[in-house]
Amino acid sequence: MTTVSPIAASRVQSAIAAAANRTGVDFAYLLGQAKLESGLNASARAGTSSASGLYQFVEQSWLAVVKRHGAEHGLGWAANSIDRLPNGRLSVGDAGARQAILGLRNDPEVASLMAAEHASDNKASLEGALGRTATGTDLYMAHFLGLGGATRFLRAMGSDPRASGAAMFPDAAGANRNVFYSTDGQPRSLQAIYQRFTDRLGAGAAAASGPAATIQPLATYAAQALEVDGGTVITGANESVTDAIAWAQNATGGGGTTTGTASLFRPTPDTARLAYLMLAQMGGR
Repeated sequence: MTTVSPIAASRVQSAIAAAANRTGVDFAYLLGQAKLESGLNASARAGTSSASGLYQFVEQSWLAVVKRHGAEHGLGWAANSIDRLPNGRLSVGDAGARQAILGLRNDPEVASLMAAEHASDNKASLEGALGRTATGTDLYMAHFLGLGGATRFLRAMGSDPRASGAAMFPDAAGANRNVFYSTDGQPRSLQAIYQRFTDRLGAGAAAASGPAATIQPLATYAAQALEVDGGTVITGANESVTDAIAWAQNATGGGGTTTGTASLFRPTPDTARLAYLMLAQMGGR
């Protein structure tokens, strides 16, 4: 799996936090799902399906959630471009618009919002079908197998948890052997598949937000940004690298992380200035 840079991981986690705040969907679930699906790599692509992006949406699932929720999030142009064919499939008549809409899967902010809306829709449907509160693993099953597949899986698991998942979902098993089969080639039971996702979702969220993945001090980012090409970034005051590092350390309380008290949604002059330095690292000068 491609290693994601600290700056890219920071942007992804901020996008997920914003989506969770806006939709009310649990942040830990969304973070764990993204870690499990793509390793927080917004450009990830699957080798066995049309899945792409932070949450590995396949094309039809992505078109469906954008059609339903795009207008709520400023994507009315995209929602209006998607048509439902007589056979139920979704289509975009204009090739350029289709490419642009599918490309949004690789935008962390849009992908996080659509994943949150998708989870919210699935939660309501699963709870209605199962007559109980949906867990995070239930929601992930709906993302992984589709709502109908997840409902079938969960009902079957309730009746016979030892039943073979591969026998029930041969197509999904063919595309995801590591999920449906153990390392010795034996098919996993429904309960084993479910528990594996439960464990991996929890581990994914912990790894993405725990000490091992703590975002680097902002002062370090400032230094990296300013040292690009060995030159001085002009930030409004012609600071040297040393001056900028000193400013960044002071602004972040001695080299703190982005988990401090400053709001990501209400930037101060200092945080806006620091963002400029961080953007320099990514070619935004």
